[in-house]
Amino acid sequence: MSLKIKHLNGDTTFLLTFSPAEQRPALNRYGHPPGTFSVLVDPWLSGPSFMWHPKFLLSKHTVPSCISNLSQIPEPNVVLVSQDKPDHCHEPTLRQLNSTSTLTNVLAIPAAAKKIRAMKHFHPSQVHALPAYSSKDEDSLVRFYIPPLTPGGTSGEATIAYVPAKMDVSGLHNAIGITYRPPTAAPLCAQYSPPSSTCSNFSFPNPLQYQLNNMPPTPPDTPNQRPRSLSASTSPSTISTASSTSPTMSQASSASTAPTTSHSLHAHSPSFHSPSFHTHTHTHSTSSTSSTHHPRPVKTLSVIYSPHGLAYAPYLSHYATTHLVPQAALPLTTLIHGFDRVENPWYMGGNVNAGLPGGVEIAKNLMARCWIGAHDEDKENSGVSVLKIRMRKYGLGEVREMVRREWGGGGGGGCEVRALDCGEELVMRS
Repeated sequence: MSLKIKHLNGDTTFLLTFSPAEQRPALNRYGHPPGTFSVLVDPWLSGPSFMWHPKFLLSKHTVPSCISNLSQIPEPNVVLVSQDKPDHCHEPTLRQLNSTSTLTNVLAIPAAAKKIRAMKHFHPSQVHALPAYSSKDEDSLVRFYIPPLTPGGTSGEATIAYVPAKMDVSGLHNAIGITYRPPTAAPLCAQYSPPSSTCSNFSFPNPLQYQLNNMPPTPPDTPNQRPRSLSASTSPSTISTASSTSPTMSQASSASTAPTTSHSLHAHSPSFHSPSFHTHTHTHSTSSTSSTHHPRPVKTLSVIYSPHGLAYAPYLSHYATTHLVPQAALPLTTLIHGFDRVENPWYMGGNVNAGLPGGVEIAKNLMARCWIGAHDEDKENSGVSVLKIRMRKYGLGEVREMVRREWGGGGGGGCEVRALDCGEELVMRS
C-alpha cells in the first residue's frame, strides 16, 4: 500500500492519497481506483487572506500554487480544515469545491465548521465539526468504512482524530491524526473469472452515514472452536462485505473495534521497514498459505498533521498510546509539521509555530519514518499583528542534523526529512 503526498501550494495545502497494495485498473464514478482514500488539507490556492481586517493581518502567497482551481484534482473523500484562520479556512478556495458532491465530506475544527456553514455554499449535511479526541468517547473518532476490493475480500478503514491543546490562547495549536488500513481482494479472485456483475454491480449510497447499524457486524466465532487471540488481522478483517464501492463515514462503533491494546511498540516495530520513496507503482503479493478466513496481518498507515505544532505530552502521547498502538499504526508513516519557529509577544498569543524544537520531539517519540515541512512559505505579511513577530528559520540541513542528534547520531533512525516544493509529490510505500 502507499501514501502519496502532493504539495499544492508553497505553504500548507496538501493532497494525501492512500491506496491499497492491490491496484485495480477500473475507476469508480468519482475517478478513484477502488480502495483509495483521499484527503485535501487546508486548501488555499490564490488570492489574499486576511484576519478580521487587512490592517490587522494580510497575507499573500509568494509562490504560485501548482493548480489554479480545485476542479483540476479528483474529488477528495475529505476536505480537512485544521484552523479557522483564513490561510487555512480560505473561503474563495473552498467555494471551488463541488457543493453537490455525494462523495466529499468537509471535516473542520468547530470554529472553522461554523465559518464554513455560514458560507452557505455546502449542504449542511456535508460539513461536520470534529470533536476533540478522547479515548473515553468512541464518538470522538471519525471512522470511514472502505469496502473490500472484491466480494470475499476484507474491508478497510480510515480514521480521523482532532487533538487540540488546552488553554491555548492563540487557538493555533492542534494536531489531526489520520490512519488508513487498506481493503483487500478475495485471495482466490485472480484464479477465477466470475461474471462482471459479481464485482461491479455495487450501489453508491450517500457516504454521509452516521447510524451505527450502517457499520457491518463482526461474525461470531465458530462454535466449539478454541478462541483465537486477537492480532492485527482479526477483528477488523472479519467485517462482512458491504455493497458500496466508496468509503462511508460513521462515528466509532463496537462493530469496527480495533485490535486490543495489548499490542506494544516493540511487538510491531520489526514488521515495519524504512520508508521508500518512489514514483512507480509497486504491488505486494497477497498470496498466503493460510486459510482464506485468516488473511495475513495488514499494516496501517498513519499521518500526524500539525502545521503550528502541538506538545507531544500529554496530548499526542495519549492519542498514540490509545489509538495508534492498538491500530498497529506505529512507527508513524509521515509527520507534516513546520520547521520554522515563530513567536509573538505574550499579549498577542505567544508562540505561533512550534517549529523544529516541537517537531523533532514528535518525530522521535512516534518513530516517524518521514517528516515533511509545512507552513514555512515566506509569505508577504502585513498588518499590526506581525509588527512584533520574531522568527527563527531552520534550513533543511539544520533539521536533518537535529534529527540525527536526537536519534543518538544513528542517522535519524530512518527518519527522512523533506521540504516539498510546490507541485512536488512524495510516494511512501509499506
